[in-house]
Amino acid sequence: MSDFFPDGSIQNVPRAVKSGAYAGRGIAVFTSGGDSQGMNAAVRAVVRFGIYLGAKVYFIKEGYQGMVDGGENIVEATWSSVSGNLHKGGTIIGSARCKDFRVREGRLKAARNLINRGITNLVVIGGDGSLTGANLFRHEWSSLVDELAEKGVVTAEAKSKYSNLYIVGMVGSIDNDFCGTDMTIGTDSALHRIIESIDAIAATAYSHQRTFIMEVMGRHCGFLALAASLASEADYVFIPEWLPEADWPSRMCKKLSSEREAGQRINIIIVSEGAVDRDGNTITSEMVKDVVVKNLHQDARITVLGHVQRGGGPSAFDRVLACRMGAEAVLALMEAEAETEPCVVSLDGNQVIRLPLMECVKRTQAVSKAMSEQNWDVAVQLRGRSFARNLETYKLLTRLKPPKLSPEMTQQMSGYTLAVMCVGAPACGMNAAVRSFTRNCIYRGDIVLGVEDGIEGLIKDSVKELQWSSVTGWVGQGGASLGTKRTLPDGNYEKIAETINKHKINGLLVIGGFEAYNAVLQLAQQKKTYKEFCIPMLVIPSTISNNVPGTEFSLGADTALNEITEICDRIRQSAQGTKRRVFIVETMGGYCGYLATMAGLAGGADQAYIFEETFGAKDLLHDIDHMISKMNHGVQHGLVLRNEKANVNYNSDFMSRFFSEEGKNYFSARMNVLGHMQQGGSPSPFDRNMGTKMAAKAAEWLITKICECAQVDGSLNASSPDTAVLLGIIKRNYCFSPVEDLQNDTDFVHRLPKQQWWLKLRSLLRILAKHDSAYVEEGLNVQTLEETGWSLAM
Repeated sequence: MSDFFPDGSIQNVPRAVKSGAYAGRGIAVFTSGGDSQGMNAAVRAVVRFGIYLGAKVYFIKEGYQGMVDGGENIVEATWSSVSGNLHKGGTIIGSARCKDFRVREGRLKAARNLINRGITNLVVIGGDGSLTGANLFRHEWSSLVDELAEKGVVTAEAKSKYSNLYIVGMVGSIDNDFCGTDMTIGTDSALHRIIESIDAIAATAYSHQRTFIMEVMGRHCGFLALAASLASEADYVFIPEWLPEADWPSRMCKKLSSEREAGQRINIIIVSEGAVDRDGNTITSEMVKDVVVKNLHQDARITVLGHVQRGGGPSAFDRVLACRMGAEAVLALMEAEAETEPCVVSLDGNQVIRLPLMECVKRTQAVSKAMSEQNWDVAVQLRGRSFARNLETYKLLTRLKPPKLSPEMTQQMSGYTLAVMCVGAPACGMNAAVRSFTRNCIYRGDIVLGVEDGIEGLIKDSVKELQWSSVTGWVGQGGASLGTKRTLPDGNYEKIAETINKHKINGLLVIGGFEAYNAVLQLAQQKKTYKEFCIPMLVIPSTISNNVPGTEFSLGADTALNEITEICDRIRQSAQGTKRRVFIVETMGGYCGYLATMAGLAGGADQAYIFEETFGAKDLLHDIDHMISKMNHGVQHGLVLRNEKANVNYNSDFMSRFFSEEGKNYFSARMNVLGHMQQGGSPSPFDRNMGTKMAAKAAEWLITKICECAQVDGSLNASSPDTAVLLGIIKRNYCFSPVEDLQNDTDFVHRLPKQQWWLKLRSLLRILAKHDSAYVEEGLNVQTLEETGWSLAM
């Protein structure tokens, strides 16, 4: 939710941390407040990374209550005590509200219990209330220890040895209501539950032409409702931060009625449980239903998702996020000194950072204060530009048709012709991007042409105009409804130029993977020869391989990662009745090991073999010995991922047989090639929303460039390198990189960027699988909270 931190505030440089670097320390981890998916992954990461550093790690069961009660609620954790929990929702160590900890006497008991076990380092996983409680505990710690010493409960030696308490927080909350992090642990998983429910309900609603009112969680924050509305094409949304007009019943009914008249068979309305009207009165699902039934006489039904949103296993995103945050939380504790301010480990764009804990808490409480004082605009601003942008995007994309414009507004409209097409392999999120681009452009007064089958459509003049209603329902559809092929422009420039000239195309959006990047690069290189190509061109990277230079994320990769993770969970489950079995799972990605590595983190793999890291027979034998060692200590199943082009000789079949032969007295091996299942399914909420927002950015950029390059005679002269770009996400920013400049960053032989951010996570994957490896620190220590803008949270 936040990116109000200046780049200049980053203080430290990443360094390598070796095993046993902090031997003898005592760490405890506990979960507090409401549970969320991904907490178990965070606990697992804390335990295993703490053990890796040489610390003694403890569970505190049942949150603060377990800390106060002590006894069997505080137990030492082992490597195997967190095995098999990565895919589970909730929290295996329990969470409870604790009145005792709110009074000093309770905190005194908690301090005694921690000192008795040599614990002075706490990892707190919870919301702002839990983190505030931990900070109070830290401030009182010295006086609590003094009181215990005066009473003779602890010795003078213990008083001296345990004179300081260190705390680090991680935010576990499905509401995403904490200022200081783009995403809290559990939010993405909750969105998955909501979208799965809406997608399922849409089918039955369509059959009976019903209106469904979906009530989602978010008593004080409308993030879930708003993000779900964007990802599901909901017709109306009610959230605490955006109050509906006083006459909202008539406005809503007018909108729903006109949509039915236009042929729409269903309507979806999403209500956040904290929604209110302009007088501060609660808007309930029942109220909304009554309005629909009374005024429109439609068959309306209510579905309250409730704790379903907290249930189920964590998404791949939440698992990886929790692993990264857990490791950094432990390292932050180990590096802390007496004067170090407590921090919370957060996600800023694509970077794990450490922020001052209490400043984030105060910022979060400021949002609540603004809402209690009915300063709704201030509350939206405090939520961040991303939240406001999501709101504006939702308002625009859910219109049934463009607004009627006054003559003055019409004159300001551009009236350009823009084309959109998909190139390369299909990927989930492509349709969401086409829908967003189409409606953004039509809203501005432009004509949008859909080019079928990618470059072949330009060659064969297979072009059609897209209307507002043409893209209805596309956001949740997988694949590419416009059609997509791998054909490149080379050798067909004349025909492509003819098509562009025939339709008077002023700007071109290409959605796809490495082929899309290569296609625009080829067209850009021909601008001096063909004046028709002197138009602004933009690529939105969309490929499950995530192998396009100029971006850290590509559309479709998140959906594919979730598919792989879910399949790996099922594969492991299938072996519950079989002892000692190792699964060799082959993933897609070409030469890029992104999917194998990230799925390895999300699925708790023992190893992931990729092209970027060479390996041979000795490495395989070492990993087999490692697997045997783990199985001799109680592990029953192993998971090994292999990127499809990791090694031409050591293919999946060979590796399966090699593992079977060398480990035949200890385990059996089975091979699974996932294939095109990784490209299928419905887009994840992340891909739906990213596609929607990137396409909106693309439309804005294309129109701006067209205006800049317009000549007096009405022609365009977009010939400079900065008129053919790739729109990427790098760290916390959207970046428009000229495709010609990206050539130097590209390995065209293996279709890879020369620099890939995720390779730094390889050490974490190995450490959590109990391999000996040096961890590359990624947490950046941010010292200030000056407001400078907000990032691209979902």
